[in-house]
Amino acid sequence: MTVRDSDLVEDRARELEDALRAKGVRITRQRAALIEVLSRAEDHPDATELHRRAQDIDASVSLSTVYRTLSVLEQQNVVHRHAFEGAPARFEPADAPHHDHIIDIETGDVIEFHNERIERLQAEIAAELGYDVVRHRLELYCRKKTGR
Repeated sequence: MTVRDSDLVEDRARELEDALRAKGVRITRQRAALIEVLSRAEDHPDATELHRRAQDIDASVSLSTVYRTLSVLEQQNVVHRHAFEGAPARFEPADAPHHDHIIDIETGDVIEFHNERIERLQAEIAAELGYDVVRHRLELYCRKKTGR
């Protein structure tokens, strides 16, 4: 992990803790373990996977603590919940730069991507219809191409 990555993890952890405290939620050992997992996550884990990872840090973390904490973090808009079709909800810190997702329908893998042409096209379409894009979410459900 680089110094920059380490700083990002610390910033994310602080933001998550601040959001919980703002809602009057105490930072227990179990919640601190979950915050560490969320801060370090570079993928889109579901609640069960977050629970498994948090238990690696603190075996006393319960699945109900994970769900309750995620709910507060989502309400505070510091964690995004993604309900990808046909799969459990997945989570990621809200501070990630804008990106879209490809969901591999065979493996369930979630691949992040950003494409300026798509961004421009969406803005053009909205403008043609008299709108400005405020936010959007693009999910592409794909299957890997086989050799042809």
